[in-house]
Amino acid sequence: MLSIPEDTTFNQLPKFSKGYLISKRFIDVVGSLFLLILFWPVWIIIPILIKAKSKGPIFYKQKRVGLRGKPFTILKFRSMVANADEIIKNDPKLWRKFQESDWKLEDDPRVTSVGRWLRRLTLDELPQLINVLRGEMSLVGPRAYRFEEIKYQEKKHSEAARLIKIALEIKPGITGPWQTSGRNDVPFIERVKLDAYYALKHSIIDDIIIILKTPLAMISRW
Repeated sequence: MLSIPEDTTFNQLPKFSKGYLISKRFIDVVGSLFLLILFWPVWIIIPILIKAKSKGPIFYKQKRVGLRGKPFTILKFRSMVANADEIIKNDPKLWRKFQESDWKLEDDPRVTSVGRWLRRLTLDELPQLINVLRGEMSLVGPRAYRFEEIKYQEKKHSEAARLIKIALEIKPGITGPWQTSGRNDVPFIERVKLDAYYALKHSIIDDIIIILKTPLAMISRW
């Protein structure tokens, strides 16, 4: 976990050297291609399981906030029922609980039986390697926030807007500092502080450490 020094201030935007950006992109492309080849059987097995257990598309697509606020479509293997977004937005009680729980539900009724295992193994996020190859995401970076989430959290936390602005100066990642530091157990404001600090500190060494820690973080959820 990145440790945030007590004297850290979040009053400036990060500046990235050309060498850092080239190195990070190289790791993203090579790493994504390696993982796509390594997990090629999964790309056959998972779609079959998804289709066998529930009706709907294989992939789940949603607009997220990318680099400097630019929207992009994030890809995941579908782990919920096909009309999951409509279900939660049309249920005021569930939608309110979703927001108040930092945009997650511990026992989400929309998740399918296959989806629970995909999420537990974090395999639902495997298609995001395509987002990385497209240049929309990075292997390591801040979380890819929802537009509604940012709007809600900026109203809830006075410092959220400043922290989010810093975090959005770098591409969102498949994994990152908070994902290897407790994932959903980390409250939103702590997550975004970690994301902002990661953007300010940005280091290829830290990226490598986070990548190496990610498998252990995945296993710890089992």
